[in-house]
Formats: sequence, C-alpha cells, structure tokens
Amino acid sequence: MAVKQTAGRDALGEFAPKFAQLNDDVLFGEVWSREDKLSLRDRSLVTVVALMSMGLTDSSFKYHLESAKKNGITKEEIAEILTHAAFYAGWPKAWAAFRMAKEVWTEENKATDGKQAHADSMIFPIGAPNDGFAQYFSGKSYLAPLATGLMGIFNVTFEPSCRNNWHIHHAKKGGGQILICVSGKGIYQEWGKEPVYLKEGDIVEIPPEVKHWHGAAKNSWFSHIAIEVPGEEGANEWLEPVTDEEYLKL
Repeated sequence: MAVKQTAGRDALGEFAPKFAQLNDDVLFGEVWSREDKLSLRDRSLVTVVALMSMGLTDSSFKYHLESAKKNGITKEEIAEILTHAAFYAGWPKAWAAFRMAKEVWTEENKATDGKQAHADSMIFPIGAPNDGFAQYFSGKSYLAPLATGLMGIFNVTFEPSCRNNWHIHHAKKGGGQILICVSGKGIYQEWGKEPVYLKEGDIVEIPPEVKHWHGAAKNSWFSHIAIEVPGEEGANEWLEPVTDEEYLKL
C-alpha cells in the first residue's frame, strides 16, 4: 500500500516546491512504500534509530515515533530499541529520545482512560473492535449488537476523529437507518449538505439512497445506536473515505 504524504507541500510547497515534491512523492511515495523489501514497521525502526543517532529530537523525530507506534512498535519494544541504540549512538542522545518517546507512548494510556470514561458514561456496552468493517472506517470503532432478531440494532462507538466512509443504504422498498446518539459528540453529513453536529439525545433519520457519513468529533468519543430499518432487497454500498483534509475543515 502506497504511503501518502503531504507534509512537504503543506510546509514548503510554495517556498521549495521541488524539495516538497521529493519529500512527498519520492521519500514517502516510493521509498517508504516498498513494503516488498522492508515492512513499514521495520522502516520506522531504522528511521527512529538513525534520527536518534544524529541527535535529532525535533518535530520530525516525534512524527517518526508516532509513525512507529502506528506501525506496530509497542512501548516495551521502543524502550528496548532506544536502550540498545544508546550504547552505539550515545547516552545523552538516548535520554533525549526517551523523553519524547515517553510522551508519545503515554498518549496510549490517555486513550485507554478516555475509552473507559466514555464506557462509564452510558448504559450500553462499547462492545468489541469493529474489525469486520474496519476497512470502511478511518480510525478505530467498536460494535455491540443489541438485537438481531426482528431487526438489527447495534451500539456503534467511535474513538475521537474516527468516522466511517461515505455510504448509501439501498432498498427497493422501505429501508434506511435511524441513529440515536447516546454519548459523546459526533458529526453527520449528507452529500451536498453542511455537516450536522450531534450530542446525546439527538436522533437522525437516514432515508434510503442518501449518500452520507457519520462519526466522532475531533476531540470526543462518540456512540450511537444504529437501527436498520427493514426493507426489501436492502444492501449497503460503501464508498470513498472522508479524507483528513475534508474532515479537518469541519
């Protein structure tokens, strides 16, 4: 899977367009994307050690630590990696790297605490990771089936900034979906319309054949009950993701 990067163009697109292009398209678009040679996890490990050995602990180092965490390197592993590298790169450099690594991996504990606080705020369970539909979500979501007999009723929970792709509920007759917001703050948007911000107690009725998406606000967990309205020949059509650029403009 190709790594998409826009940091070069965002920061230097006008001042140094060639450097920005090389950074985004060559370094990340080509070198980082060669997963047949090295995995993203291995590339993160190499990059973190290389930057540490140069004594670079600026915003770029933090970015690569965050990428390492995202690419699967655990807190225990980064501690061992930096400890090992300290004997070759230098003890003071390791101390500086550890300060920033501790900050990045501590955020994981904050996320865990936030999830628990959100779970405690509602009577419905968060449920299990929504792995079956993970490919249609940007960020992590959780799914708790509440009823599956007469109709499908599910509690869907989104971590902060998580949202599902644009999608459509098709049905020959009837169909659609109803959302009942039970905790946190969220967003709902229909194609061609302004987003609607959601809070506990809000209800959204989604007719069939309407392109839309929904998810959590940037700084809040969010849960809603999703009720599948019975219909004839019902089916969900999953479409393109809501990009970071689109989402962050909200």
